[in-house]
Amino acid sequence: MKNKALKRLIYRLCVLLVFLSVHPFNSFCSIPGSRPVANRDTVVPATGFKIKTIIIDPGHGGKPSSNVGHYSHGASGSYSSERNVTLAIAFKLQAAIEKELGGVKAVMTRTTEDDVSFERRAQIANENKGQLFISIHCNSLSDRVIRERVGTKHKKPVYRSVRVPDRSGKGVLMLVYGLHRTREEEKAIQNNQVGEETELDGGALDPDDPTTIILTNEYKRKFRLQSIKLATLINSEFTDTDGRKSEGIREQGIYVLCHSAMPSVLVETGYINNPDDEKYLNSEEGQNEIVASIVRALSIYKKDMEQVSQ
Repeated sequence: MKNKALKRLIYRLCVLLVFLSVHPFNSFCSIPGSRPVANRDTVVPATGFKIKTIIIDPGHGGKPSSNVGHYSHGASGSYSSERNVTLAIAFKLQAAIEKELGGVKAVMTRTTEDDVSFERRAQIANENKGQLFISIHCNSLSDRVIRERVGTKHKKPVYRSVRVPDRSGKGVLMLVYGLHRTREEEKAIQNNQVGEETELDGGALDPDDPTTIILTNEYKRKFRLQSIKLATLINSEFTDTDGRKSEGIREQGIYVLCHSAMPSVLVETGYINNPDDEKYLNSEEGQNEIVASIVRALSIYKKDMEQVSQ
């Protein structure tokens, strides 16, 4: 790497560190279900950063469009499926984002019932230079196994194991990527973020280069904080505005979250195998309410990240 490029990168890193130190990340907590409280009296100088592209990922899908990758048809309720519900919500969210958030383009990873591999979803996000990744899903609980008495034998009761649906789950859940997939996340960041920040004298990016390591770690830290921040905002809109039950914010090693080199949140919009949640998820009112909550959270996030003084 050229010395000139190295000096420029170190300078950019210093600017980034200063920016992060004054940016009000600390005003947001990652405690599940908590309401983020930002210091609105703090005036931060404008950086010129603008959110222009948001990736919307409707979870799962119907029949695979190819034999490449890993596919899952998702969860099912008594009369509906996750692949259809998430696609309907995603289309509404795309329209609302482009209408309500001026100048923002919303890109879908899937627009039909055909499934798209996890690898391709992350690839679409990175190819389109997304600045946020929002994956829409429906939750579900596995069947419970109970012991059922079926009769007697030699005057002793006889039992059998029976699987019964568990419809006790209810409400929303926010997921951010787990730290145990750090290496995969680092590779995605190096390929889609750090690589664009460097000047090479030929050949591929050296993952062991000190500058590459510094920039990768800083992007990783920044994206994690931003993911938690956005998840907290969305969760608060669901609970405080819509009055919905929430299981909070959790870490999980989800492929598309780790491989999308940007802040990423997976939104479990409700339990599709719970009769009340399924009815809500399939209704126009419910879908519109979910979309409105996400857009309100995005609006707050966008203003904060673009350093608009409040």
